[in-house]
Amino acid sequence: MARIIILRIGHRVFRDMRVTTHVCLTARAFGADGVIIADREDKVVESTIRDVTSRFGGPFQVQTGIAWKKAVKDWKNSGGKIVHLTAYGLPLPKVLPEIQDLTYDMMIIVGSEKMPGEVFKIADWNVSVTNQPMSEVAALAVFLDWYMDHQEFAHEFSDAQVRIVPSKSGKEVQQVAS
Repeated sequence: MARIIILRIGHRVFRDMRVTTHVCLTARAFGADGVIIADREDKVVESTIRDVTSRFGGPFQVQTGIAWKKAVKDWKNSGGKIVHLTAYGLPLPKVLPEIQDLTYDMMIIVGSEKMPGEVFKIADWNVSVTNQPMSEVAALAVFLDWYMDHQEFAHEFSDAQVRIVPSKSGKEVQQVAS
C-alpha cells in the first residue's frame, strides 16, 4: 500500500498545540504513516505522539520544523501526489475514485491559518469534504475514512504495548503479550 503523510501548515505553537496533536492522533488512527508539522519545531507535540505510538503501536512518524515548500518539493520529486483539504476544492465523492489509485505515495495538506495561495496550485487535487468552513481534524478524518473504505477497525498496529478492548460500557485496556 502507498505511504500517506500529512503536512500540517501554519501550526502556531501556543495556539494550535491541541489541534495539531489531534491532527496527528487522527492521522495515526485512520491509517496514515506520519505527519510533518511545517516551519516550526514543536518538541511537545513530537513527544506526545511518540508516546502514544510506543504504547498503542505503530509505525508512525512525526517531524517538526521542516519548511513546507521543501517538504512539498521533495515529495513531488519522489513521485508522490498531493491532496489539499479545503472547503474550496472539488467534492470528495466526485474525486475519490481518481485519488484511490494506490500506486503512488500521497501527501495530504491540512492548514491551521489561511493557506498560501501557492498550495492550491501545487496540489494534484484540492478536495472538500463539505463546502463549508470546518475543522481540519474533521476534514482529515472524513477524507481518510472514505479513502480507506471505512476499514479503520480492521487495522492492526504493530509493536503495541496496550490495546483498547471494545466495551458496551466502561473502559478496558489490555496489555499485549510480547
